[in-house]
Amino acid sequence: MDSSWDAGRPVDLLSTLGPLRRGSADPAHRVGADGRFWWACTTPDGAGTIALRAAGSVVTAEAWGDGADWLHDRVPTLLGVHDDWSSLDVSSRPLLDRVRRARPGLRLPSTGLVLDSVVPAILEQKVTGREARRSWQQLVSRFGEPAPGPNERLRVPPTPQALLDIPTWDWHRIGVDLRRQRTIRAAASVARRLEECVTLPRDVALARLRHIPGIGPWTAAETVQRALGDPDTVSVGDYHLPNVVVYLFTGRPRGTDDEMLELLAPWAGQRQRVMRLVEAAGIGAPRFGPRFTPLDARAI
Repeated sequence: MDSSWDAGRPVDLLSTLGPLRRGSADPAHRVGADGRFWWACTTPDGAGTIALRAAGSVVTAEAWGDGADWLHDRVPTLLGVHDDWSSLDVSSRPLLDRVRRARPGLRLPSTGLVLDSVVPAILEQKVTGREARRSWQQLVSRFGEPAPGPNERLRVPPTPQALLDIPTWDWHRIGVDLRRQRTIRAAASVARRLEECVTLPRDVALARLRHIPGIGPWTAAETVQRALGDPDTVSVGDYHLPNVVVYLFTGRPRGTDDEMLELLAPWAGQRQRVMRLVEAAGIGAPRFGPRFTPLDARAI
């Protein structure tokens, strides 16, 4: 089943959808050699796969499975049809201004699927990115289902019931400690209520997410950024982001959450858009001393 959508503006497919991918080997999100972005998920109508390709302002989509119609209907919102950057002024920051001009098709994605975003965010709590990506890849590969359609490398992430059915020892084998296991199970047990967050105001959605034991401000923010496409929520509590923002804006190599929020305050209402430009700039804060050595939960 094919469809097309003309955004009436440039579409930067990979930059827009990049935050959905958990590493290049993410079984639920693939980028083909032809530039197509593949996404497998469980929609409200069932499992579905969509392959997207952009040329200028036109996006073509092909979808498979019970969720195909839902995915086709989602394409404009997924790619930021309601994400208006026209009032964002970053001219006071020449580097960010150059990034924005170089990527006119960059928008914030909005998947409309909460569990799809909250589970990998929980896996990223208090561990290195490499550990979290490995756990996500193994979780989807081992406990997800083959995705509808022709891409045999794609897997649909586990359903709420499948997550609840995973025994503790299998979580342990994929490197997920008891604390994150409990948080994922708590989220899966109220998955229907969490999916309602996409119909709620941002602050109400954040509060509902944080009602889940083990979900704090950082995890809730990471979720609404992707599922709701919220333009303002900042991931407070991140290990790296305060240092990156403070270094980029002031030249100091280290910073705090409070300093980061103070520097972003002029863009209240659009702070997540600014953060996307910061990330796209590719600037990292200087590193001092040895790298953090992760503790592999599988060895405990």
